[in-house]
Amino acid sequence: MTATGGAQADAPASVGTSRPWTARATHLAWLDDHARALLAFGRRLVVPGGGAAYLDDVGLPVPGRGVQTWITCRTVHVYALGVMLGIPGCEPVARGALAGLTGPLHDAEHSGWFHGLAADGAPERGAGKSCYDHAFVLLAASSAALAGLPGARSLLDDACAVFLERFWDDRSGLAIDAWDAGFRTVDPYRGLNANMHALEAMLAVADATGDRAWRDRVARISRFVVGLATEHGGRLPEHFDASWRPDLELNADRADDPFKPYGATVGHGLEWSRLLLQVEAATGDDMSGDLRAAAVLLFDRAVEDGWAVDGAPGFVYTTDWAGSPVVRARMHWVVAEGIAAADALHRRTGAPRYAGLYARWWDYAAEHVIDHDRGSWHHELDPENQPAGAVWPGKPDLYHAVQATLLPRLPLGLSIARAIHDGRVAS
Repeated sequence: MTATGGAQADAPASVGTSRPWTARATHLAWLDDHARALLAFGRRLVVPGGGAAYLDDVGLPVPGRGVQTWITCRTVHVYALGVMLGIPGCEPVARGALAGLTGPLHDAEHSGWFHGLAADGAPERGAGKSCYDHAFVLLAASSAALAGLPGARSLLDDACAVFLERFWDDRSGLAIDAWDAGFRTVDPYRGLNANMHALEAMLAVADATGDRAWRDRVARISRFVVGLATEHGGRLPEHFDASWRPDLELNADRADDPFKPYGATVGHGLEWSRLLLQVEAATGDDMSGDLRAAAVLLFDRAVEDGWAVDGAPGFVYTTDWAGSPVVRARMHWVVAEGIAAADALHRRTGAPRYAGLYARWWDYAAEHVIDHDRGSWHHELDPENQPAGAVWPGKPDLYHAVQATLLPRLPLGLSIARAIHDGRVAS
């Protein structure tokens, strides 16, 4: 691989002689200001009856989109963080979204949470029950419990019980992906994306409850991912059958599927890179150096395959298994995860090239992704870095952008909510 050399060449020339941005109080203040601006954009998220809306480009709810559980959970999470940061206006949003998880999105008959509510308020029973949604319920409940929101601890206990009973497969040490709505039939599909968010959520649960068993489960998922990264040269398979055999051609006919795209997803390589370093710091176990080595491999592969490979700045969304771009759209969450991963690797290794890429990608976000006129981040750009909406119209998700403003200010070994709760935010 040549990513190391390419990344070094792509870094600003001043990196070796100046302090990294995250060592500068002025940059940390900018991150804080931007986090507050993002949270202000979502002030109209709450829908009557509880839950969070899907927002359009100016921050207004899109009624036809109904209420999605994953958006609601991410809303609870980021606004609970805002509560703990002492940002006025966050608690009403967090409480309103939380009411959706304890109310209409919860399946009182079969347990667990529906995928969402249709525009008329009816539960989306046909979508079944997904690990992806339930992992975000765990994350939301963990953050809300640490923020002291009413009903959050009971929600967390319920979410933990459902996750362990329905989604955690202790034989494989991985989470299964989906059931039907009544928890009668398991879908044979297995997915790495759900396990990635389950791992993030389980780290948060461990920090919120003190139950170390959640970290043991995290370690098992991490070992699987380290093996995948090594076997596939840093391009992670996303889709598997029930025996965890990769299906490398899934969705080749609809490559830009929003949740199950074909090929290697560049942003997930970056996200896993950061998460493996967080696992290492949280558990105190580097698996004989495997976690850090895999984090470097995944990051370097994502940069080599994804960054500015088609003549324009930005990360392509997906590649094939030889590294050629498939979907060239630029998704906002990919650069957010690149920023967080570059910072984590700089702190873990001290290598200046990571600090250089961190600065370069914030510059790219400020120039192309952040919507300075209407607020928040454009969720999708075309290959020429113009706003687009083929996969993700509107601006439904604050989670990735808010976390990009917080992770560089927090210790690697704690989940975001725990670190903020404990007053560990750098300024």
